[in-house]
Amino acid sequence: MATSTTSLNVPSLNPKLSSSLSISSTPQFSVSSLNLRTHGRGTRRFIVLATAGLDAKPTVLVAEKLGAAGLDLLKEFANVDCSYNLSPEELNTKISLCDALIVRSGTKVSREVFESSGGRLKVVGRAGVGIDNVDLAAATEHGCLVVNAPTANTVAAAEHGIALLAAMARNVAQADASVKAGKWLRNKYVGVSLVGKTLAVMGFGKVGTEVARRAKGLGMHVIAHDPYAPADRARAIGVELVTFDEAIATADFISLHMPLTPTTSKMLNDETFGKMKKGVRIVNVARGGVIDEEALVRALDSGIVAQAALDVFTKEPPSPESKLKPYVILAEKLGRLAVQLVTGGSGVKSVKVTYASARAPDDLDTRVLRAMITKGIIEPISSVFVNLVNADFTAKQRGVRITEERIVLDGSPEAPLESIQVQIANVESKFASAISDTGEIRVEGRVKDGVPHLTRVGSFEVDVSLEGSIILCRQVDQPGMIGKVGSILGQENVNVSFMSVGRIAPRKQAVMAIGVDDQPSKQSLQRIGEIPAIEEFVFLKL
Repeated sequence: MATSTTSLNVPSLNPKLSSSLSISSTPQFSVSSLNLRTHGRGTRRFIVLATAGLDAKPTVLVAEKLGAAGLDLLKEFANVDCSYNLSPEELNTKISLCDALIVRSGTKVSREVFESSGGRLKVVGRAGVGIDNVDLAAATEHGCLVVNAPTANTVAAAEHGIALLAAMARNVAQADASVKAGKWLRNKYVGVSLVGKTLAVMGFGKVGTEVARRAKGLGMHVIAHDPYAPADRARAIGVELVTFDEAIATADFISLHMPLTPTTSKMLNDETFGKMKKGVRIVNVARGGVIDEEALVRALDSGIVAQAALDVFTKEPPSPESKLKPYVILAEKLGRLAVQLVTGGSGVKSVKVTYASARAPDDLDTRVLRAMITKGIIEPISSVFVNLVNADFTAKQRGVRITEERIVLDGSPEAPLESIQVQIANVESKFASAISDTGEIRVEGRVKDGVPHLTRVGSFEVDVSLEGSIILCRQVDQPGMIGKVGSILGQENVNVSFMSVGRIAPRKQAVMAIGVDDQPSKQSLQRIGEIPAIEEFVFLKL
């Protein structure tokens, strides 16, 4: 790639000094200079470098001093801008070029900061415990995460492990979600008692020892496995050191506290799960890599592992190959398809989402899916950025009511979902065939071999991969239709990835769904619409 270098004279804050800045003007960067008058400080000049390439590093603004070790860690994955003692006006000016902001207690992250970011700011990190200097309501509205860094130590980690242990045993999270959903199922979430149960502490270092102390106080029988732990230290608190196989075979609960090493990597796998008691419960606040996560899913599905409480994962955030990712993509794309079928789009007020799954309703947390459907519905018709943080708030603010229904299917619950259906009520459609028998716009999809597919439009069954974009055509079912449409697209060099036809009966009405890699020209779409047997069509951009 060709580059050129430009030298800029940058006036210093000290009028007696000046400096020169050399910048390579590659396509990945843009440079802007501005003068800003601040209260009592005269005029200050800022030279700002903004990344614009798709593969560029994120930009992190550090507004208050951090230790060198922390800055070095940030610089490994981000462009770090250390600008201290900024006035509110200066912070508002710089924030639109930043993806993340790190502050201590001296910087106020106000609503104006989030508004000035233009949606680019994704996370605010508070280097400390309190977050009272951050406008949390504004952060939520703008889809920005706020995180803090409370003091982490041995006792905190041990307490967290015990908290997960108790919450898992007594189904606290499930009961909380049930009550928030308007249910009152007290008997269902009784859970199991800890008293008299055997806890295997895997890794008897500082954290493992503190977990054992607290578990003993809860009336649990505690055993431990650690090839390097002294037996006298274990005996001093009433803990028996045992072999690895004995620990996992006799435990009712297993709590992991070992480091991640070549020896401990994927220590819990298909083989070791097979040696455990049926119904064992697992807590991991150590390292994600000590569990083979795919094997854990299989153990949960088979009932060998009754529950798992995980604070860490092999890849954080979880790997793009997660089992849930295709369903997240499917949810967003169904939302985008549905809203594009609405005449006008902005009149959407009532949305119903139906999930079909062999898993029990309480074993399927749909918050992420609902957020992505909301994202798919709202973003194409507004300038709002929607994510998991602000999805429900944004829908409520715009007057969109989203209801959810779950259909429990017979069979093995190996896959999280069999299908997702999105319906939009009380609207008109630009593609009449998308209207169901009950009068709503209806689209439905499922995941096949890890790829999201559209499987129903209105009352018509189709089967087309949700990649690229889609052309939907209602036609009279007759020979040669696929060839005619394909020929028009081929003449414009538009590649067809999938084509599927759903029909009521032979020689009757049918809906043809065509997946295309590129957007056809208006002329090509017009020619498709002029084919005599085609009664209506619509182009939908994913």
